[in-house]
Amino acid sequence: MANNKKRFDKSASVGRASSRASNGGSQTARGDARPTIPKLDLVRAAAQAREGSVSPYSKFKVGAALLTKSGEIIGGANVESASYGLTCCAERIALFKALTNRKGKNDRQDARLIFIAIAVVARCDGGPMPCGACRQLLAEYAPDAKVFIADSDDLKKVKEFTVRGLLPRAFVLVS
Repeated sequence: MANNKKRFDKSASVGRASSRASNGGSQTARGDARPTIPKLDLVRAAAQAREGSVSPYSKFKVGAALLTKSGEIIGGANVESASYGLTCCAERIALFKALTNRKGKNDRQDARLIFIAIAVVARCDGGPMPCGACRQLLAEYAPDAKVFIADSDDLKKVKEFTVRGLLPRAFVLVS
């Protein structure tokens, strides 16, 4: 999994990745409108990111793929530690990569920092639901995002949620 960043071409059909995007190539989303959410493409990207999982203890491999407003797809996989509390979920890895692996200023209006959707894939009945920590971070950085969940054995069966629906009363700092 050398390259977890992809671009989604809004002109492509929903559910069909272009050969360049599915092979790790780069495509540029055109215009300022939100890209059409490529649900199955995003789920497939999460399944591909899952292959990068470092899960020597549980053997529970999880992949996530985060879609930005600019059309970029950032993948992440869970990383375990012998000290279980230090383990990091795939959703947070993808989010942290998106937040830290960019050039330029830290502008929350930057299309690379506006998150449209996230897909999460693992081998479990019904797919893996984000934990509380992941829900909180998604509520902070991707409050309007859609969440797609799928079992890696049946990627076409996708459950759809919203971040706000998963954590309706997220913790916020009052200034």
